[in-house]
Amino acid sequence: MVSVSLGPLSNFTQSRYVIHLSDGKRLVLFRLPSIEPPSGKSKNANETEDGWLYYAMEAECPHAGGPMQDSSVDIEDSAYIVSCPWHAYDFNVETGESSVGITACTFPINVHGDNVTMQYPGDNITAANLEPVSEKMRLKKNEPATKSTASTQEISPSEPARYLDENATLCDWCAHILNTSNPEHKIELTAHLYATFTEREGSSSPMPLGRGTVPAPAEPLRDGLTSVKPWEMPRAGKGGTLKSRISMLHALANIEQWAIDLALDICIRFAAFQTEAASQGGPRELPRTYFHDWLKVANDEAKHFSLLRARLEEMGSFFGALPVHHGLWESATSTAHDLRARISIIALVHEARGLDVNPMTIDKFRKAGDKESVDALEIIHNDEITHVTTGHRWLSWICRQEETDPVEVFRSNVQKYFRGALRGPFNTEARAQAGMDQHYYENLVGLHGIEAA
Repeated sequence: MVSVSLGPLSNFTQSRYVIHLSDGKRLVLFRLPSIEPPSGKSKNANETEDGWLYYAMEAECPHAGGPMQDSSVDIEDSAYIVSCPWHAYDFNVETGESSVGITACTFPINVHGDNVTMQYPGDNITAANLEPVSEKMRLKKNEPATKSTASTQEISPSEPARYLDENATLCDWCAHILNTSNPEHKIELTAHLYATFTEREGSSSPMPLGRGTVPAPAEPLRDGLTSVKPWEMPRAGKGGTLKSRISMLHALANIEQWAIDLALDICIRFAAFQTEAASQGGPRELPRTYFHDWLKVANDEAKHFSLLRARLEEMGSFFGALPVHHGLWESATSTAHDLRARISIIALVHEARGLDVNPMTIDKFRKAGDKESVDALEIIHNDEITHVTTGHRWLSWICRQEETDPVEVFRSNVQKYFRGALRGPFNTEARAQAGMDQHYYENLVGLHGIEAA
């Protein structure tokens, strides 16, 4: 074993970091508050004087390689448990043990004075880099709008976002955010809803769901955008010029803003959904974890939109400078009557298609030397694997209750509600990580056999 220096304690301010070691391995470092107050007990070797605990474990889930830096953190039996975002495999962050019988590798951390070190097997190993994990939205917080010669329609959040009171239900919040046209307010409120819902889940007063008490808006509101049909969108080019890269990021930002609304809509529109009775039992309501999962997706999409919007401004443009289309919402409208169809088309067709094209898009920006955009796009790609996982998990849950085959249900819905064939090339590795093997999408043609626009 070798003691690897991770740097001075004062460097660590975020809750998690990716450790890049000189042998090419990647670990994730967690910085978590002490479960017990620091006074009245002896300090652990990995604990600071002011009550922070440090843990290190392998960065790839031992089940299927999921990114543990994006895991959720819970407390069970006075211990921290992290759950992989891909398939929810859980691991004790100190011992690596899981409830499913597999074990993740963990590495002891020692905090001595202002020095943080890690015990690691091998010789002559050093920490080449510590990368903080992106956790925050890039909010404007009422900053004045950036001037642009391209247009004068850029939106500045001159008025503060309107928050609902503590008695508001989840469905109240979803309707409120869907009816919020200012994109900066939409980001801020979505992050607040996810944080509040998550915090209250572990309390004696969880947020009421409000199933069936609030109608879902017919279409989310938008400010200051020029809308065209999908086939009327100007071509973005291949990323070789600044103009082309701005066009590509603008199109992606439009998709991410719609993705926020789609994740909120799937909460409110289907809040009262019940599975069909099967031989093993009667109909079942959606559990609260369903709503938590989709709020996590909404929060991620808000983060993605904020990253892309900020990057557009750094490049001298802004969101709203170019026309957009509403094609994603048209797919939502056609599946508004059936949760199975909604998940199939939005999460397992459109989101999964993103997994196919994201690596090629990232490569275009990398070849252009646009590292800042590459960093944002890689965050988005990794998150979107987990979003497809979420869709797969909940379609599978419904099918399990109804004793149906999720592959057959998915393919049937694509044939009814998606125009055209599902065309490759497919990112089979990313799709498999999300739970979709080739039986889902190979040789699948949608509505009327018409090629999708």
